[in-house]
Amino acid sequence: MIIVGAGPTGLMLAAELCLAGVRPLVLERQPRPRDTPKAGGLGGQILELLRYRGLLQRLQAACTGPMPAPRFPFGGVHLDFTHLPDPPMHALPLPQQLLERLLDERTGELGVDLRRGHEVTAVNQDDAAVTVDVRGPNGPYQVSARYLVGCDGARSRIRDWAGIGFPGTTYPEVNRLAQVTLPDTVTVLGNGDLDVPGFGTIRAGFTRTDQGLLGVGSLPGTQSVSLYTIEDESTEYDDDVPMTLTELQGSIHRVLGAHLPLAGSTRLSRFTFKARQAKRYREGRILLAGDAAHLFPATGVALNAGMLDAVNLAWKLAADLHGTAPAGLLETYHAERHHAGARTMLHTRAQVALRRGHDAAAEALREVFTELLADEQPLRRMGALVAGADIRYPMPGAGHHPLAGTFAPDLTLHTGQGITSVAELMHTARPVLLDLADRPELRQTARDWRHLLDVHTAKTDDRPADALLIRPDGYVAWAVGLDESGDSATPPLREALSAWFGTPRNI
Repeated sequence: MIIVGAGPTGLMLAAELCLAGVRPLVLERQPRPRDTPKAGGLGGQILELLRYRGLLQRLQAACTGPMPAPRFPFGGVHLDFTHLPDPPMHALPLPQQLLERLLDERTGELGVDLRRGHEVTAVNQDDAAVTVDVRGPNGPYQVSARYLVGCDGARSRIRDWAGIGFPGTTYPEVNRLAQVTLPDTVTVLGNGDLDVPGFGTIRAGFTRTDQGLLGVGSLPGTQSVSLYTIEDESTEYDDDVPMTLTELQGSIHRVLGAHLPLAGSTRLSRFTFKARQAKRYREGRILLAGDAAHLFPATGVALNAGMLDAVNLAWKLAADLHGTAPAGLLETYHAERHHAGARTMLHTRAQVALRRGHDAAAEALREVFTELLADEQPLRRMGALVAGADIRYPMPGAGHHPLAGTFAPDLTLHTGQGITSVAELMHTARPVLLDLADRPELRQTARDWRHLLDVHTAKTDDRPADALLIRPDGYVAWAVGLDESGDSATPPLREALSAWFGTPRNI
């Protein structure tokens, strides 16, 4: 099993494969982790998944800055969840360089063979294997495996070698994002506005001009400010060449028409927006994940989507490699994650429409959208959409319980061994049959899969179903309604176990 690319998606995939009993080879062309600032943190559904793996606390401990308020940009307006007691969207301010270091440590603990400075120069596949030519520090060599996953980013050579189309749009705009400190001559007001000598007030939030967009977000009581600019440009920038403070100041001056003094920076990054999705996520024995599979025209979603790709794919690949996968299991990776990618593309393209319009009609659209977000129900709906928490994977067959295809709710569970939770049960990344109504016939059915499946009996307050079959990625594969026989309104448990985990083994 070969993974090409050691960014967050590739490292997450490697770790998940190890949990499933597969030791992958990871090939990364860069000799060392890159220091160029990229994503500034994690947000959305991946945080729940990391909590279900028992990793979230470890990542939180690595954060040195304050946790941001749950308020997120959306196409030139904001989704403000600060007044909700249970926001549908959260973020973790963890720079990508630090995230990659922590994931690298995790893969090392699990025994992943990670080779940095090893560049893939050619890929060939047949019905049995994928063979890659590699240029390493000690010269060229070849290596073969049953599958290869391209996690090698937006300019994926793996995608090109596999002949997978990558249609979509590149928008003529350059985005600059920074965390800066302001000199004492600039005053951060109590409402977050900036008082700039010789200019006046720059409002917190977004300021739109004929030249572009300026976003300002400040931390009360500090001179630390987040700045964000968007300009239409045709310049081609090299992603490996970092942005400078002078470049940022020039962008602010062009957008605002005034000079904003800056004292220093802790993060500077530049990126362009593309809306592209691979036509298929699999071609034979080659698969794609992360930016190699999709690019979205908005910030804050790429890491979430890519790492969730990895978690969805890993257990299916492992089942295939172990010889336990039912027919068609690996095909569900494309079906499910392409569906999720299309959903993410929907809201990020909507953000393009909101932010790029400059006429009166566009201003009216933003105003109406902002009014809708003043109501809790549409605000929650938008939060779940942006977080990726509203995804319901298509389930084969008909008559499924409403929870089937959704992320398993984290229930507090009372067992004979004490109190636990769904999240704790998922730390091992094994499938779980959770019996919440003491249904011995369901546990008996599951006995033939006990080499692959953990079975737990528990009680919970306000149980959502009598039983849940939870896949390793945390999604519900099957559920039976309260006091339902399991053979009436929903497919039988045996049918679901066979569909997701293969032929039963009588023990």
